[in-house]
Amino acid sequence: MVAGSWYAGSAEGLRRQIEGCFQHPLGPGALPGEPKTKERRTLGLVSPHAGYPYSGPVACHGFLQLASEPKPQTVVVLGPSHTGLGATVALSEEDRWQTPLGDIELDSGVGEAIVSASRWAEWDDLGHAREHSVELQLPFLQYIYDAGFRVVLITMLRQSLEVSQDLGKAIATALKGKDGIVIASSDFTHYEPRSLASKKDHLAIEAILALDPNRLAEVVDSHDISMCGPGPVMTMITACKQLGATKARLLRYADSGDITGDSHVVGYASLAVSS
Repeated sequence: MVAGSWYAGSAEGLRRQIEGCFQHPLGPGALPGEPKTKERRTLGLVSPHAGYPYSGPVACHGFLQLASEPKPQTVVVLGPSHTGLGATVALSEEDRWQTPLGDIELDSGVGEAIVSASRWAEWDDLGHAREHSVELQLPFLQYIYDAGFRVVLITMLRQSLEVSQDLGKAIATALKGKDGIVIASSDFTHYEPRSLASKKDHLAIEAILALDPNRLAEVVDSHDISMCGPGPVMTMITACKQLGATKARLLRYADSGDITGDSHVVGYASLAVSS
C-alpha cells in the first residue's frame, strides 16, 4: 500500500534499494548469504519503520541476523497504528499481502489462535488501511527468505501494558510448538535534539535488553519518550519470554540526523531477542 513512497515501487528498484541499505555505512556492510547454522536462536526483533532511505540501514542489522539462521514457517509482525483506524488490536484478514517483490501468504491458523486467546485481538483490515509500520518489514523478509514463509500482520491502536501482555501471551500460545518468530516495528524518540533523543532512547533500550516490559512501560511514561511502538515491543518481549527467550542484544542504534544532518532527529534501533 505504501510502495513507491516509503520504499521503491518496482521489484528491480526495491531490490537495489534493499541491497543499498545492507551495504550502507550505517548498515551491516554485507549482503545476506546462506544460513550459518542449522539452529535458529532468534525469537524476536525490534525493527524501525521510517522510509527505507532513513531507517533501512538500521533495520538491515536485524534482517541480517535472521538470514544467518534457518527460515521460520511463520512471522508475526506487530506495528503501532498511526492512523487511529480500526480495532484495539487488528489482525489483517487478507489471504495474501502484496509488495513489488510478490505475494506473501497470511497464516490464518496462527491468526485465529491469537484471536481466540486474546481479549483484545480481532480480525479487522481497517486497522491496516494506510498504515506503514507493519508493511515496511515485509520486503526485507521477502528479500532474505524469498518464499516459503507465512505472516500474521497486527496493528495496535491501544498500546497499554495490559493490552500488550494479553496479546503477547496469546501470540506465545498460538506459536507454541510451531516454528515462528515475532517482529515488533517501532521507531524511538521523534523530533527532539540528538543528545536528548539518544539519552531517552537508551533508557528504553536498556529496558528491552533486560526483557522487562513493565520497566519499558514505566520508562516511556516517566521520561516522556515519544517512541511510537512501545506496545508492539512489550508484546514481542512478553511472547518471546514465554517461548524461551533469555537475552536481547542491541545490533545498531542511529538516528535520522545521521542521514539528513538535522539536529532534531528520530531514533532508530535494531535489537534481537534470542534463547
